[in-house]
Amino acid sequence: MRKNIKLTAAAAATAALALGLTACGTASDPNSGGDAGAKADESKALVVAASPTPHADILNYVKENLAADAGLKLEVKEFTDYVLPNTATQQGQVDANFFQHKPYLDDFNKKNKTTVVPVVNVHLEPLGLYSEKAGDIKDIKAGQTVAVPNDTTNEGRALHLLADNGLITLKEGVGTDAKLSDIADAKGLKFKELEAATLPRALNDVDAAVINGNYAIEADLKPATDALVLEKAEGNPYANLLAVKDGNQDDPRVQKLAKLLNSPEVEKFLEDTYQGSVVASFGAAG
Repeated sequence: MRKNIKLTAAAAATAALALGLTACGTASDPNSGGDAGAKADESKALVVAASPTPHADILNYVKENLAADAGLKLEVKEFTDYVLPNTATQQGQVDANFFQHKPYLDDFNKKNKTTVVPVVNVHLEPLGLYSEKAGDIKDIKAGQTVAVPNDTTNEGRALHLLADNGLITLKEGVGTDAKLSDIADAKGLKFKELEAATLPRALNDVDAAVINGNYAIEADLKPATDALVLEKAEGNPYANLLAVKDGNQDDPRVQKLAKLLNSPEVEKFLEDTYQGSVVASFGAAG
């Protein structure tokens, strides 16, 4: 039986606010940077914030099957949004997080003046285009509405997926942070920007939606078979990664977890459990 600690967005926000009043960081604060990570108490559990699926599932596999033999105590806290895990990591409420890709982390740090850094890449959740009204991408026609994530990096990612599959044309030279104003030719399509987590529930209200892999899986969609189109894994910059506050990279517990997350056992777990909907993307994150 899973023994996760589930943190709702409201509860986490309250806790983060309370912690923020006392977590400014001093020279003796274990989360204030420097070599604090290397001096971490290995007897204490490493607390990791994670999205429920597949991140927490992967961590729980590690916790239940690999961590003890590696001398690692692991505690998983589930968060249901894309903001609080980084806030909690920055403030020291958790030791690490596992829910995001590097373009999102870079954008978050820039906007929030946080210092969360990547440790290791783990997996890719291919972004996909889904529809309850169209059986093929060719059925997406002018005049129809496509919903896309409203955060900077995932919206750009979604627009590139649509452009790569001929549904729109982007302006020349547009990078990963593409936005609706960067569409050179919408080919008659209309767009609705929504919070990433709400996109599966919006499928009934739009003609199609570009949905993040983890939210698709949570909604019982099977990306490998249900998506009209999926991102390609090769050369994809959106690998999901383990991250910590800068200064905690050398925490021995973090290093143990990083090694386990890139192990053959985890690769097999991904293959057996997700059957192509989540794929291993191991290696240094940077």
